[in-house]
Amino acid sequence: MATERLDRIRVARTALRLLNEVGLEGLTLRGIAKELDVKAPALYWHFKDKQALLDEMATEMLRRMTADLAEAPPPADWREAYAAAMRGLRSHLLRYRDGARVYSGTHFTDLSYAAPMEAQLRTLTRAGFTPGAAARAWQTGYSYTIGYVIEEQATGEGYDLGAREERLSEYPLAAQAGEELFGSRDEGFESGLAALVSGVGAVLGPG
Repeated sequence: MATERLDRIRVARTALRLLNEVGLEGLTLRGIAKELDVKAPALYWHFKDKQALLDEMATEMLRRMTADLAEAPPPADWREAYAAAMRGLRSHLLRYRDGARVYSGTHFTDLSYAAPMEAQLRTLTRAGFTPGAAARAWQTGYSYTIGYVIEEQATGEGYDLGAREERLSEYPLAAQAGEELFGSRDEGFESGLAALVSGVGAVLGPG
């Protein structure tokens, strides 16, 4: 079992390295097998299909994220801890080409997610959230961050705002929204995150 476990992780790490070169659409079991200098059928001993591989890749991403974030204890204030967790998630997803698409909708292959999730929920419940409200708050922030990065990575850099404005010349408000939607990604994320934290506090928070 230990050997199988190590092999799965080695395949996932190789796949993550290739992901940055070829993207999710170009990532194939055949290409990964070639990189590992094995025959493609050998990978099916560990992964029944590409989705199973994506599950392991997402889990490996989470392991790395958890290890990095564990170096700094979360802030005591729930707002700061919540925002820091979402910033950390976005930062790690951006390390990989199509990272958010790989991470979204996958099933983790071990309990790597449990400790960081427990810590986040504990911070919220200690601040006065009910367990149910804490879970909903966590899911809302997670969904916002994943969705934001999917769009961020899909549109890429260098979006032509001038051309967009010309196409929307008859719709001035939609045209003007381009700078806010596709300008500074960091500022856009922070603006949305601030609104999210305020909304979570108002709707789900203590009292």
